[in-house]
Amino acid sequence: MKPEISEQEQRLRDKLLPEIETFKQQRKTLQLATVDTDGQPNASYAPFALADDGFYILVSDLARHGHNLKQSTKVSVMLVEDEAEAKSVFARKRLTFDAMAQAVARDTPSFSKGVSLLSKRFGDMSDNLAALTDFNLYKLAPHQGLYVKGFGQAFSLTGSELLDVNWKRDGHHGTPKTPEDMQVA
Repeated sequence: MKPEISEQEQRLRDKLLPEIETFKQQRKTLQLATVDTDGQPNASYAPFALADDGFYILVSDLARHGHNLKQSTKVSVMLVEDEAEAKSVFARKRLTFDAMAQAVARDTPSFSKGVSLLSKRFGDMSDNLAALTDFNLYKLAPHQGLYVKGFGQAFSLTGSELLDVNWKRDGHHGTPKTPEDMQVA
């Protein structure tokens, strides 16, 4: 039985979840952090299509991140506001989450679903890439996340469908430097 949420938590959900959904729909690519078998991280990006069961991406085995996805299913993903749209480059809106990457077999309904969603979003290029043998379809299934709207506005996302929202109020730590502290001796 799921515990009841407070009225305040419900208001937060009602406000933020549609905003987060709109933010996801407005982004066309995601930043992808993968790791190789030696633990060496790699940052890259991929166009994505969003479905009820996760994010779908097409990735080439020739790319470093494609090779890494075959080695480790753990990934970190970020969707980030365009710099030109941001009020401040220091506080761009962003959604980050930890996810599990699952290779989707070509002869499955999930493969057809993922490629179809990518094609609707990006056109024939998705079908062309999916037909190449070095391209694989992956489903990224988020299991925890963080939505940052700006300074002091960070919200953790948890739960089976990332529907549990908690405002991270612990803030930044430390004391800002004064102009005197920043002078070079």
